[in-house]
Amino acid sequence: MKPLMVQGTSSGAGKSTLVAALCRIFEQKGYLVAPFKSQNMSNFGYATPDFEISRAQAIQAIAAKCPIEPDLNPIMLKPLGNYYSAVYLNGKYYKKMHAKDYYSKFVKSKGLKAATTSLSKLKKNYDLVILEGAGSPAEINLQKYDIANMQIAQKANASVLLVSDIDKGGSFASLVGTMDLIENKYKKLVKGFVLNKFRGDIDVLKPGFRKIKQLTKIPVIGTIPMMKMDIPEEDSLNVKAKQIAWTKKNVSKIDKEIDKLAKIVKNSLNMKSIERMIK
Repeated sequence: MKPLMVQGTSSGAGKSTLVAALCRIFEQKGYLVAPFKSQNMSNFGYATPDFEISRAQAIQAIAAKCPIEPDLNPIMLKPLGNYYSAVYLNGKYYKKMHAKDYYSKFVKSKGLKAATTSLSKLKKNYDLVILEGAGSPAEINLQKYDIANMQIAQKANASVLLVSDIDKGGSFASLVGTMDLIENKYKKLVKGFVLNKFRGDIDVLKPGFRKIKQLTKIPVIGTIPMMKMDIPEEDSLNVKAKQIAWTKKNVSKIDKEIDKLAKIVKNSLNMKSIERMIK
């Protein structure tokens, strides 16, 4: 099966939760599924005595019912302030790096090698790998250093879903603008749009669906409603994330919430279209 990748028009668009939902949906269909995010910036990790990765990928692994391991998130950055981050490579602390050095000296060498090596292992061991992007693929000032979005999608030969948070407004412009700004060689990878966090009557959106398909030749394959979830979120401008204890009780609670999420997402997306993307 071809890998599937979820990218967003911005941070906070809902990539992490959509990947978790898709992991559970395909796990329930009987596939061996694993999540993957090449590079994640977060102060909230999943730590064991042997390794630490981002908790978003740990939660996605719970959704996929696969082992939590460093290959799911080979690069994690913990912001330290003043453009410095603690870099974790393959689950281990690597070094403190300034953003300039990270981009110019690390990303295209050690970073890309670690990401592609981990991805290759997962593709070999699982039926389906569901990748998560980071931020937006249209950050044109950073595109040549971006190993979390289109470069990794191309290396994985993944079909890309582009998701946008409609609750913030401007989703149609964000989707069309993103497609305009990504490099031409990557445009063919994007197979469908998803609108997330919608409140109201979906019929109101349909003229917009038709218009953006005319403009981009890409269909909207689903609109996910705004919903309440008790799943730990990552830290961002819009979220005050909290640490959690990885107790059996908390993991069981997360597992039940993922079941609820997956059911809603499954009913909100054109799953037949998604299945065609990965065959």
